[in-house]
Amino acid sequence: MRAIRQPLRERGLDYANLSDPVLVTRAKAGDANALEALCVRHAPGVERLARHLLRDPEDARDAAQEALAKLCVRLRQFRGEAQFSTWLHRLVVNTCRDVAERQRSRMHEALPDELGADVEHDPTRGVRISELRRELCDSLAGISPEQAQVIVLKDAMGFTFEEIATAAGMPVGTAKCHAHRGRNRLRERLECRDVA
Repeated sequence: MRAIRQPLRERGLDYANLSDPVLVTRAKAGDANALEALCVRHAPGVERLARHLLRDPEDARDAAQEALAKLCVRLRQFRGEAQFSTWLHRLVVNTCRDVAERQRSRMHEALPDELGADVEHDPTRGVRISELRRELCDSLAGISPEQAQVIVLKDAMGFTFEEIATAAGMPVGTAKCHAHRGRNRLRERLECRDVA
């Protein structure tokens, strides 16, 4: 009697317990379940990072979804030279930067409530605050994107240099250097405006 050969079945395969490298390999080979497992596993971290990088919760949610969609499309570009989580962090940071730039280009931000009350009594304060915001955005746009990213993460969001290095995929020393040079460039740009 001849043995009947059957393909190996993977019904009992527990994707949740597979490592990232195994899931990445399987997903790149076309295994949709492996890709889904990667997305499910990393979605909370992606959302958390997006919330840290973007002020508006809705923008953060949109950026997280966009980053996960990019993960599905660009996974074949992942060469494995770094850890998957590092590659994904860079993808999220870049996506958040894109979302922030899109928002900045159409930003007409309302003043916070506590400032709005003062503006009613002192309309010139509202104008000054609006001008200050515009100057800061213009100045940030005038320095390198890497420097601006580090300054916003460090000074506006309170990240440590270690957290910035992880999120941006750069050494801690590079993050410190970007902060130092970026602050100097901002100072120069703002002082030039004051003189003019």
